[in-house]
Amino acid sequence: MTIAAISYDLLMSERPTVHRNQIAEARNVLGKVIARARFAGEPTVLVNRGEEAAVIVSYEDYALLRELRDYVEELEAGETADSKHKGRILSEALATAKRRAALDSS
Repeated sequence: MTIAAISYDLLMSERPTVHRNQIAEARNVLGKVIARARFAGEPTVLVNRGEEAAVIVSYEDYALLRELRDYVEELEAGETADSKHKGRILSEALATAKRRAALDSS
């Protein structure tokens, strides 16, 4: 499966529940926070003094984000029509992700 197909599948799948915890609170239930990320695919946003500081996600999600970052770098360096096509697909996927993030924060 290609990166574009994987990211499309993730974007089109049902949105996972996003949890929010103060860092001190999350520390007290760290096992639960990790289990939600790992087994349910539910990230937890860690908040410090009212500001989002970090996110705990599954290793699978983290690896995908790293792979996507590398993919974007390749596309930015490429000059072929195929690179432009892949760049458009990725751009659309990122736009969808931004819209969903805006919905989650409202």
